Amino acid sequence: MLRITDDRGAVAVIVAILMVPLLGFAAISLDMAATYAEKQQLQTGADAAALAIAQDCGRGACDSPLDTAQTFATLNSNSGDAVASLASIPSVTSGRVTVTNSAVRQHWFAPVLGIDSTEISTTASAAWGAPTGGTAALPLIISLCDYNARAINGRPSGIEQTIVTTPAGSCSNPESSHNMPGGFGWLESDSKKSCFTTTWIDTQADSEPGNTPKQCDLSTIRDRTILVPLFDDADAGSTGGNGRNGWYRVYGYAAFHVTGYYFSGQEWNAPCKGKERCIRGYFTTMVHSDPDFDYGPDAPNFGASAVYLLPD
Repeated sequence: MLRITDDRGAVAVIVAILMVPLLGFAAISLDMAATYAEKQQLQTGADAAALAIAQDCGRGACDSPLDTAQTFATLNSNSGDAVASLASIPSVTSGRVTVTNSAVRQHWFAPVLGIDSTEISTTASAAWGAPTGGTAALPLIISLCDYNARAINGRPSGIEQTIVTTPAGSCSNPESSHNMPGGFGWLESDSKKSCFTTTWIDTQADSEPGNTPKQCDLSTIRDRTILVPLFDDADAGSTGGNGRNGWYRVYGYAAFHVTGYYFSGQEWNAPCKGKERCIRGYFTTMVHSDPDFDYGPDAPNFGASAVYLLPD
């Protein structure tokens, strides 16, 4: 029987047979990794664009949002082929923007499997606005007049001031102040043993009579920036001047950094004395969102507006 002893070329045949699955494995490992990397770039560009547009709109001018989106899409793409689009053109009052980045990834090895390219798309949404309501860490409401006393062009100046809360609203502008006899700027808390109070703009917040917050440990607000409601109207009603059952109209919210206070039984860096009751600090800007508050583009902006990515 004739035996073939010369096996030259057999390796070449085996390599040729295995080339397709080898290229397939290369397609899976290299092309898929490259596709994933490019998708991450697109997502980074979409996130950056959404935040940049939200910041522009939050300042009162959305400028050219589509151009902004395309700029960030291109800067965050190694290939430079990313295309940005907007679900809708945002306005200052829309409160949110959604950016979509897309690209076509051309593969190196996958064509052997009949896959020449893959379409990639990522989306990011961002929102902006001032607080519309929420739960404050201190049941205190401050007169809009007191805020305006140190504000510059309606914005917080960071100038330290002492706000006397006996009675609430007794600031220097008589046309804007609302004197509620017996009402010391304290609001009813959410529960009897709670320091927290929940309010909303354009609603009435019930007054809590007395010259000190009940069941409230003020040491938690020392040297801390907190959101406080501002009121532009108040009514003692037929309470006989004791502040009970009175109300304050919540106009908006501002960020206040506490540097001292003097109330019955509690004081720190006391900024007043005697029969006065007061809190000291300065109104400032707050650029991050407080998880205990909701935000919207229609709320008055006293420097506590926020820009943030949405989970969708």
